[in-house]
Amino acid sequence: MNQGNSNPAAIPHAAEDIQGDDRWMSQHNRFLSDCKDKEPDVLFVGDSMVQLLQQYEIWRELFSPLHALNFGIGGDTTGHVLWRLKNGELENIKPKVRAGNRTKAGLGERWAGGWQRTTEVSSSSSCQGLLPRGEKPNPLRQKNAQVNHLLKASLPKLPNVQLLDVDAGFVHSDGTISYHDMFDFLHLTGGGYAKICKPLHELIMQLLEETPEEKRAALA
Repeated sequence: MNQGNSNPAAIPHAAEDIQGDDRWMSQHNRFLSDCKDKEPDVLFVGDSMVQLLQQYEIWRELFSPLHALNFGIGGDTTGHVLWRLKNGELENIKPKVRAGNRTKAGLGERWAGGWQRTTEVSSSSSCQGLLPRGEKPNPLRQKNAQVNHLLKASLPKLPNVQLLDVDAGFVHSDGTISYHDMFDFLHLTGGGYAKICKPLHELIMQLLEETPEEKRAALA
């Protein structure tokens, strides 16, 4: 899976300012400011799945008490996240847990290789796999399942990373996904976030409570 520089998904690059309002860079600069002013125990990095989480009560209930920072930007690719991490978003902070989250995949193995590179750069402690998408079975949902399989296969190469299983019952027995869980059949509702955030919170609490000796033993 590790394709090095031949994998475009693993090459850091800033997002193109297509709209001309420089919003992406403005958000990055805000994160740099947060790095200087705050001391998070938990850092979330990712795309819209991470960004939108902060708008729901579940964030204030479960993650705000953990002094968590949310560095999510909608539409980000693995290359965009890599660029942000390499350009200051990890400076001046030492979170005990770094959590990554993605909603979509690119070209299967390429995306998984980009994810692997992102976790290496960020030293992520936990990562959530890709969620199913689309109201009914479709090729993109199959691709996401393929990527999750590749992610699980890569874990032995990343001993400091734990992958959260995101099969939280989103797909019903008839193969459909409800808009009560995903309002646009891609992004989560408050109820959808509750399904994945409670097990994620349990995993983060477990990682936060581990002693340095236990962490070293887990990595041995």
